[in-house]
Amino acid sequence: MDLRSYLDQHSVAYEWLSHPDVYTAQQLAEHEHTPGDSVVKPVVIEADGRCVLCALPASYRVDLQELQRELRADEVQLASEEKLRELFGECELGAEPPIGALFGMPMVMDESLFADDEVTFQAGTHQNAVRMSFFDFFRLARPRVAHFAVHA
Repeated sequence: MDLRSYLDQHSVAYEWLSHPDVYTAQQLAEHEHTPGDSVVKPVVIEADGRCVLCALPASYRVDLQELQRELRADEVQLASEEKLRELFGECELGAEPPIGALFGMPMVMDESLFADDEVTFQAGTHQNAVRMSFFDFFRLARPRVAHFAVHA
């Protein structure tokens, strides 16, 4: 996983941010002085045994029942840490970029992310993040849009 190369290959304008260790999307928002609604956090779920990367604002949480309805799945659960290590081997656990295509994974994005012109997200380490326009993020991520997140 080389996020910078991926962004450059897709001609995306972005800002590469460096900061002290942050371990949650909310901490990233605080450190970058960015509203939590503008920081994208990835949550990986298993829907009927298939991994799906979900993207939502840092200040929200996944409503698993709503997500299950949206995905028309019989069973939905959060992916285990072991599964995350398998899927995102080159990333530090908890610092995965929320771009499913980068990892060959289907992606669903909560509609609440449309509210911001700009998004920020971890770049694979606890010391780096990316800031870019929402439009470029959306174009790059090619997610299915759904409603599955609620304010935390």
